[in-house]
Amino acid sequence: MINKKKWVFVGVLLLLVLFIHLFSAAPYVTEQYYVTGLYPFISSFLRWITGWLPFSLGDLLYGAIVIWLLWKTVRGCKVLFKKQLTWPSFFNKLSAWFISMLLIYIAFNLLWGINYNRQGIAKELGLTMEKYSPTDLKTLNSILLQKINENKVAIVRNGLVPLTSNELFKRSAAAYAEVNKKYAFLQYHTASVKTSLWGWLGNYIGFTGYYNPFTGEAQINTTVPKFLQPYTTCHEIAHQIGYAKENEANFVGYLAAASSKDSLFLYSTYLDLFLYADRNLYAVDSSAAKSFAHQLLPSVKADLKELSDFNRRHQNPVEPVIRWMYGKYLQSNQQPSGVLSYDEVTGFLIAYYKKYGEL
Repeated sequence: MINKKKWVFVGVLLLLVLFIHLFSAAPYVTEQYYVTGLYPFISSFLRWITGWLPFSLGDLLYGAIVIWLLWKTVRGCKVLFKKQLTWPSFFNKLSAWFISMLLIYIAFNLLWGINYNRQGIAKELGLTMEKYSPTDLKTLNSILLQKINENKVAIVRNGLVPLTSNELFKRSAAAYAEVNKKYAFLQYHTASVKTSLWGWLGNYIGFTGYYNPFTGEAQINTTVPKFLQPYTTCHEIAHQIGYAKENEANFVGYLAAASSKDSLFLYSTYLDLFLYADRNLYAVDSSAAKSFAHQLLPSVKADLKELSDFNRRHQNPVEPVIRWMYGKYLQSNQQPSGVLSYDEVTGFLIAYYKKYGEL
């Protein structure tokens, strides 16, 4: 059974959980004291610790956790099979699991998770987020279509080749240095972007990159088609600097990539955004969406076919389950649309275009 010291420890942890919940409930307080106060120091410190490592410490950490969980599961099954489990040992194990979950929750939120409750990029840019119309979507798709084709032509004309991982990460950091000149709040210091050790696995469970809040590293799946990687990297860096929600990370990633003036980055970004916007348009006007997609250059369509073939080769029955679980995680963190939150970058793009007249 749980002894007195454990009860006290659990009580303290529960108080910390309650404090985090109450603190996060006030976006203004969160913004002032965590987002622009404590978090920049936490994130820079984590990247300072892990950035110099030539491998992903976060990947190793998660790999070790998976192996440990499998080992504990096997041991637990053996105990049950041999009927060696007693009520006292069961409650001890249950209490240990409960304490572990509380510690993980507290660490996750203090190191990064509170950012889910920030006021957000729309507030910082003074964007008016309104319900957009089919006409707005058509205007956006038209602009993105032109940007995609223009940058694909530039890539072919200039003989640009896909970037190595190191060059990709350097140019991504440079893109943030550039956007920081325009928006002072988009600061990225002490870069820590790594090639994921589990990219091959990510192809089957559906991730192109992820941010590890416990190590401060951004992991990029560099086994996916090369034209996806610049925008993915800018997206993950947006998570590093505190934009936790996926729609906001998508938009901040766009702001950074668009500031780079690099055709490889611009093409990657506008193509990804077009896929979101055209999918949204398809829901209200499928004919218009098909018309825009038809106007993509043949070389762009070839890239999309490469992506489609890549996804088809890695289809498996586990991915939908992982996608469902990830959707539930997003819903529990201020993103009621789940995995469709990524698509909501469309609203930010339309609001930004209406205010500034450009994309």
